[in-house]
Amino acid sequence: MNSSQTNTSLKCEYDTSVSSVLFPFLYIILFLAAIVLNCLAAWIFFQIRSTSTFVVYLKNVVVADLLMTLTLPVKLLTDTGLVPWQMRAFHCRYSAVLFYTTMYISIILLGLISLDRYLKIVRPFGKSALQRVAVGRVICAAVWIIMLSMALPNVILSDRKPKVGSNGRLRCSSMKGEPGLMWHEGFNYVCQAVFWGTLALMVICYSFISKKVYESYKASRSRSGAASQRTKAKVFVVVGVFFVCFAPFHLARVPYTLTQTRGLTTQCWAKNQLYIAKETTLWICTTNICLDPLIYVFLCHTFRRKLTAALSRKPLPVGGMDSPTETSTRLEMSKLAPVNRGLDA
Repeated sequence: MNSSQTNTSLKCEYDTSVSSVLFPFLYIILFLAAIVLNCLAAWIFFQIRSTSTFVVYLKNVVVADLLMTLTLPVKLLTDTGLVPWQMRAFHCRYSAVLFYTTMYISIILLGLISLDRYLKIVRPFGKSALQRVAVGRVICAAVWIIMLSMALPNVILSDRKPKVGSNGRLRCSSMKGEPGLMWHEGFNYVCQAVFWGTLALMVICYSFISKKVYESYKASRSRSGAASQRTKAKVFVVVGVFFVCFAPFHLARVPYTLTQTRGLTTQCWAKNQLYIAKETTLWICTTNICLDPLIYVFLCHTFRRKLTAALSRKPLPVGGMDSPTETSTRLEMSKLAPVNRGLDA
């Protein structure tokens, strides 16, 4: 981005009259719900032994969601404009980077969960190396290391003296030089590839799972029609939540980023519209940290039983714990047809 584009960008002040009031209020609600749900999820999950890749992936999603949740107070405070610009600079350089990094780690892990379920439900008799717990842990470690390493330059290259606008607000892009803006744009494209690639993987995996469910239902049509319908709903709940939460943001993010890095438009009203679109879809995107615990209830039978016992303050009966490797879909599929009992852990 050349200097004339930079000057034009800095002259255009975003209209924050709505975002400085509405979004902090929405993020407060989101934070309070997310901190309760994810702390409860963490408390339950870390009582479950990691005897399957499924549980390993879910535990890592919980950690990513908790870290993402802890960045929200800084964002909502800076959005109000009532805190010093130094806190905004801290958000731009550190907490926002952690926010986005953990979000994409969670996205990748949800994709790995869909692949794991495909291997366990559609191909239950061919034990893959990807289903080994040790391999699952290595994959999770690799995801964290790679994503954090790719995000680190966004911290290092935000090294310019912050430029505070006439309205007292600091724009994050003003802290980056040309290398920082180029890396920011490139990392955005990587994140786009991560999201759309993960979405494609999930659609493929859950399509095969749905076909398997339908075949199981056909084999026992007279026995369990209701169980089939419940299973189909659970098969698609992850894809539905994933698409509704993340797709709008990824459609809005590229043009918004290009206004920061390449001066996509010089029209201030257009930049403001893209800013509002980005902030709105980002809040929708962030709601995923509250919806993930609901996915745990749908997919993990052991999690659901421990949650029920915790809420009712009744201990689980001895021997009443199902295998931690079991998922609700596989349990219900075992009810659909005797030929599928081999799917049980």
